[in-house]
Amino acid sequence: MSDYVQFINGIKRKTGIDLALYKEAQMKRRLTSLYEKKGFGNFVDFLSALEKDRDLMNEFLDRMTINVSEFYRNGKRWEVLQNKIFPLLLQSNKRLKIWSAACSTGEEPYSLAMVLSHHLPLSQINILATDLDENVLQKAKLGLYPERSLAEVPKPIQAKYFNQEEQFYKVKDEIKRTVTFKKHNLLKDNYESNFDLIVCRNVMIYFTEEAKDQIYANFSKSLRSGGILFVGSTEQIFNPARYDFEVEDTFFYRKK
Repeated sequence: MSDYVQFINGIKRKTGIDLALYKEAQMKRRLTSLYEKKGFGNFVDFLSALEKDRDLMNEFLDRMTINVSEFYRNGKRWEVLQNKIFPLLLQSNKRLKIWSAACSTGEEPYSLAMVLSHHLPLSQINILATDLDENVLQKAKLGLYPERSLAEVPKPIQAKYFNQEEQFYKVKDEIKRTVTFKKHNLLKDNYESNFDLIVCRNVMIYFTEEAKDQIYANFSKSLRSGGILFVGSTEQIFNPARYDFEVEDTFFYRKK
């Protein structure tokens, strides 16, 4: 048994996370870089240290999950969401059930609330935001971001929903109140149902084909008929009918 396979088995026992469902070459490269930086010579020694050191385990989880995000990432897609997708969904339901899956440090769910505020009062917006990594969820709840994270935010929205604090920008409480953050493992935990919109962007590229297939099938079951899945700009689904989806727009898929 290779030391990486031993590592995978140990991490699954310890955390419930199955690294075998992530693309091996990418994951091994990231984790080898981390354990070498920490002075370990192989995955077995690294695993032994992780089992004893909570701070090291948190750093491992941060490295394992991809926490690169920004507000209104790929701005043209957010315009489609605002001008086409939300009006379509609101025709049949004024209280939308929305899930930002693998939400990282919160830019995505807060962006969803800001975009939806063009159509609904904030008091009627409630977004579930989940991630595997408890550290990023804590950062998301804080809602404090460097200026570069706001590069694509329209200036009127930036003025309306952020307070500047020295070189950082803090999301206003009225936006924070629209989002509920929870820990969730897409590869293991149960999914809620009857969502109008699920947003999961720039995450699937790190999973194996088997894992993607499982997640897309679960997303489909979680959406109501007519609900929308919004994916990242590198994550086009080439066989949407397999999951009971139809293309609604580029990177937007409607559940039949």
